[in-house]
Amino acid sequence: MDVSNYERKESCPKCGSKDNLGRYKDGSAHCFGNDCDYREPPADGQQGSIRKGQGKPRALKDSIQGESRALTKRGINQATCKLFNYTIGTYQDKPVHICNIYDDKRTLVAQKLRLANKDFRVIGDLSSKPLIGMHLWTGGRKLVITEGEIDMLSLSQAQGNRYPVVSLPNGVQSAVKVLLANLEYLKRFDEVILCFDSDEPGQTSAESCAKHLLGHIKIKLAKLPLKDANDMLLAGREADLIKAIWNAQEYKPAGVLKISDILESCLTPPVKGDPWWCDELTRLTYGRRYGEIYTLGAGTGVGKTDFFTQQIAYDCIELNEPCAVFYMEMNPEEAAKRTAGKAQGKRFHLPDGSWETGELKDALTHPRLYENLHLYDANGVTDWESIQGVMLYYIGQGVKRFFIDHLTAMATGTEEDERTELERIMKGLYEIANRLGAMIHVISHLTTPDGKSHEEGGRVTIRQFKGSRAIGFWSFFMFGIERNQQADDEEDRHTSILRCLKDRLTGRSVGHTIPLGYNSDTGKMFEAETEFSNPFNEHPPDF
Repeated sequence: MDVSNYERKESCPKCGSKDNLGRYKDGSAHCFGNDCDYREPPADGQQGSIRKGQGKPRALKDSIQGESRALTKRGINQATCKLFNYTIGTYQDKPVHICNIYDDKRTLVAQKLRLANKDFRVIGDLSSKPLIGMHLWTGGRKLVITEGEIDMLSLSQAQGNRYPVVSLPNGVQSAVKVLLANLEYLKRFDEVILCFDSDEPGQTSAESCAKHLLGHIKIKLAKLPLKDANDMLLAGREADLIKAIWNAQEYKPAGVLKISDILESCLTPPVKGDPWWCDELTRLTYGRRYGEIYTLGAGTGVGKTDFFTQQIAYDCIELNEPCAVFYMEMNPEEAAKRTAGKAQGKRFHLPDGSWETGELKDALTHPRLYENLHLYDANGVTDWESIQGVMLYYIGQGVKRFFIDHLTAMATGTEEDERTELERIMKGLYEIANRLGAMIHVISHLTTPDGKSHEEGGRVTIRQFKGSRAIGFWSFFMFGIERNQQADDEEDRHTSILRCLKDRLTGRSVGHTIPLGYNSDTGKMFEAETEFSNPFNEHPPDF
């Protein structure tokens, strides 16, 4: 660190005091006696200019006289108090601490009085928002800013009163405004270190100040092991206090990284995610990964819920993974029956005489399905806040795989309100996936297409998803299911096309389709043929 511009004490030629005159390296001098306003300009004759946006502060004429003494209870010696002209006097017949506040022209503009029980009064003019102690330091390598004047005195003393330390005049509540008002002064130092209290208000304010000062000065944040600098001084930990200043870290906004920060994670080999029940879809997408959102859209009755339910049964039984299912328009009993039916190849939800109660009970109590299937009873409650709360509860229980049918049930109101809500919901789903490592599958309703309807096999596009802008932005993969329910041929009526609409991982599966058949006896979907013999694709993927 550079030493400050302060050089030595001298006697004052005006008031005759032996050591109240401060001499500075630029040749200037100023007497800090309470009744003396003697000063000498810098040797080069430059008086400096008033900071832009501030009026000239008025000098305090009727100041309260005091005497520099050691602050025994604070562990601060007389020499430190004398340097900063921190005195003890009388105000309204009561003893007070007097913090004399000067602007950077060394004009006494205000006095901050500390009465008993931490009662503060200010007399004078603080409109220029001066930093306490700024009159002592004109520039250098480092400037440390503390939250209060007692901490300023403590830190300065710990450093032998040799290095620049200043204080906020009124704590952290106005810290940003004060520092911006003194920006030109702060630029005189190579770096500025904020040494605010280690409690939540202090650290929050330090970060806020750092954000506002970015681009103007080099800003660092000091972290103290105790609450503040004075606590460190009283605990005899001056060395740790100085170490905290030297170890202050340059402020970086969240998310700013270098290769060195992520090198180890970058070198972790990529792995395939968990498979879909459809092998060809697994090959196209490299499986499913936690932290991602998968969105499926289709017309009414085309098969999106069937696809979902088959995936849920696969995950619960084949992968032995717990799944939380939010079927907004289906009661839990039907959802459970459909899922068990997908596992057993039975349509338990239909009264067609093809199954017996014992078979249903066996399917429902299959150990993996019984333990892994978690159902949400919407019962008319489908707002996002409620669903979000249940999802967070499940995550706390170790369930991180979610299936939501359908997204639009959580958004109500006018078309504009629905769009706004869907944007908010999708962002919330992404935050849960990204922050908490969840795997989220979502079904979305579609808008009516311009041409052939979706129920007649109309092609699905991203723009047809309700809230498509938000869904397209936050989803990692998007799929559409197309099927002509009105086809004359029964096989055609039971054949769906699964189309990949978005692929954030590679982008190369976009546009590829997979034909899916449906067995009306078992109620299960199946791959109709392999990708390479798929008549719906002209070119196979090249990976």
